[in-house]
Amino acid sequence: MPRHVLSRWNVGTRFAAFSLVLMLLVQAAIYVVMRANIDNKVLQQARTDLVTGEAMWQHLLSRNAKLLGQGAEAASHDFSLRSALWTGDADTQSALLAIHGAAANAAVTAVFDSQFVLQATGVERHAQGAFALELQGVAKDFGVSQAAYQLQAIDSKLYQFVLFPVTDTLWSGWILMGMPLESTLADQMLTLSGVHIAVRDSDHKILFSSLSPDSFTALSSMQRSGEVALEHATYMLKISESVETGKGLTTLVMRSMDEVAAPYDKLHRPTLLIVGISLILFAFGSVWLGQGLTVPLRMLAEAAEQFSRGNYAVNLPALQYRDEVGELSRALDHMRNSVQSQQHAIMELAYRDRLTGLPNRTQFRDLIQQSIHVNKAGSDGVHVLTVIMLNLDRFKSVNDALGYAFGDQLLKAVAGRLATQMTQGQATLARLGGDEFGILVEAQDANAAMAIAQGIAIAFEVPLKLDDQTVDLSAGMGLASWPQHALDVDMLLSRAEIAMRLAKQQITGIQIYDPALDSSSAQNLCLLSDLRQALENAELRLYLQPKLTLSDNTVVAAEALLRWQHPVRGSVPPADFIPFAEQTGFVRQLTLWIFEEVAKALPRLHADGRPLRVAINLSTRDLLDHDFPAKLEALMHRHNAAPQDFCLEITESAIMDDPLRAQATLNHLSARGFKLSIDDFGTGYSSLAYLKRLPVNELKIDKSFVMGMENDESDAKIVRSTIDLAHNLGLSVVAEGVENQAILDKLVELQCDEAQGYFMSKPIPLPDFIAWRAKHLATQAT
Repeated sequence: MPRHVLSRWNVGTRFAAFSLVLMLLVQAAIYVVMRANIDNKVLQQARTDLVTGEAMWQHLLSRNAKLLGQGAEAASHDFSLRSALWTGDADTQSALLAIHGAAANAAVTAVFDSQFVLQATGVERHAQGAFALELQGVAKDFGVSQAAYQLQAIDSKLYQFVLFPVTDTLWSGWILMGMPLESTLADQMLTLSGVHIAVRDSDHKILFSSLSPDSFTALSSMQRSGEVALEHATYMLKISESVETGKGLTTLVMRSMDEVAAPYDKLHRPTLLIVGISLILFAFGSVWLGQGLTVPLRMLAEAAEQFSRGNYAVNLPALQYRDEVGELSRALDHMRNSVQSQQHAIMELAYRDRLTGLPNRTQFRDLIQQSIHVNKAGSDGVHVLTVIMLNLDRFKSVNDALGYAFGDQLLKAVAGRLATQMTQGQATLARLGGDEFGILVEAQDANAAMAIAQGIAIAFEVPLKLDDQTVDLSAGMGLASWPQHALDVDMLLSRAEIAMRLAKQQITGIQIYDPALDSSSAQNLCLLSDLRQALENAELRLYLQPKLTLSDNTVVAAEALLRWQHPVRGSVPPADFIPFAEQTGFVRQLTLWIFEEVAKALPRLHADGRPLRVAINLSTRDLLDHDFPAKLEALMHRHNAAPQDFCLEITESAIMDDPLRAQATLNHLSARGFKLSIDDFGTGYSSLAYLKRLPVNELKIDKSFVMGMENDESDAKIVRSTIDLAHNLGLSVVAEGVENQAILDKLVELQCDEAQGYFMSKPIPLPDFIAWRAKHLATQAT
């Protein structure tokens, strides 16, 4: 405006005009700042929603996987299914798989052997053709990835699968369960988080999406994360690939930018209205309006800036005003409260257990991760922490008998009782899912944290009373410590769970993780692989220890022992691999290998025309194997060996693991002509109860009594009484652990039948044994 025109206006007019221009500039500046902040907030909010939506997607998939896993676990414990697997009854397997699949809402159920060969399916049409091959491929992929679940496209349809191991003394393999992912799951995701989900295969074909099919062509060509245009709208896209997603599958997570911006767009009209009113008011009172409008609007701009940074604790100005400024303040305040409530609800869903209010598995893992990070960063001494994994016993029975509603109430009561056992500031309780709880114990190793576990066990001794029902509960607890047992959070949780499973299997109640008990540890898996190679590469050696007949000082028997000559480790002591072989069941192959080697060596052992009986130890696994007698009979026939040339030594503990099955196997072997001997007699607790019913021919006195009889009269009495007992029952007696001439003379005096020990000879290779026996016979002849 020309200067001479302004000079004609009075001060009030000029001030009003200047105020109006100034107000216009201020309002424009505020609008630009707010628009920029809102755009930035919308972008950040969209990215945050993508992360939250992806986590919720994984949560929904994990929930499905848990339901499928529970169904597969129930199927693996079904004795009827196990019996069908033992007998190879495919029809029964299919029928039972269909029942368990229906209970777990699984459309696909299948069982595979340990080599991932399909045995049976719950639906007949799945048992053959391309679908069966696809199932077999899914199972093999699982075996490699070891993921909790896996998505797989079959016949252009997306399925979610879980794989559960079936481990049994007679059969081992896998149970596969899967359900199709329907569009309702994507709609549920959209309802909960406002996020769209799509899954495409390696050919970029969309298999699953909450968007309309019109967008599939554009989605199939998306290669990068970021803002994309779909269906005349703008979306923020995140492309995700993981082991659980499935081989060749890609997950697309999308958030509508328009929907995120919608709450902010509502502010445009009130803002423009405020500007208009402000201009009119400034015409009548620029000073008052300048003080009454400019300051609050600047404060609102600052509040919007804080909102964009995620700070929702800012006090909003002019909330009590009844004008447009107050309207804007209240709109911003309503928006703040709504966004804050939504984020709080999402965080609660993602990190808290809704039933008990405790941290869930995700938050529990984060807490452990943070604690490990803090302990690593600390410099004042050694830092440790321990995880206690707890699983209730018989909880499924409570659910089945009293209903799931009662089970939920019971879980709340259990959570409350567990909370009373937590040490203030040192232990954190979480519910990990189902009837499984986790406890993080700070600054204590497993031995120290055992006090908390024992306190929990004592607390469970008091029955829980709910709705006039009294429930007796107990729990299996496993403990693992960082850094003693694991160096990262996932391995720590895994090993605590392994210890917990061992505690439940062995009915010990509480178990600290021990690598020796973990058949899945890397060291033991390597040992099992080495043992298999030892059989293939002829690394095993047959050793014999002679048994001396005390009546005439002749050698008519020997004990066969196994030795391992490793190409790298050298000589591996039996104590380092025999217990592991018994735990994994590989001891059955070792037993058959010894029988094979002894049977092949019998002609050489009988070459001098003198009889020789070879004793071989049988394990618990051998006695519980229904096929063992048949395998042994086939081996004897193959080498033309006589059962009378063998003596089978069985420990008392092996018999007591399953007395009925063990007795049936022993009766079968005795009927075939094998001599049976009770090894380590006297160290057990139930020998006499079964001795009269077992078809044994010999007792072998444990070396701990024989070695101590020279200086301990109690041991001498035990040996004397055992010899008398055996002779009265018509059994022969062997004493092991003879270390000197004095012990040997004492055994002769007590009329023991046979003896073995280092005094006569250590276990020696077959050629050395033949030479030793010939030398002994020559000495006797002289």
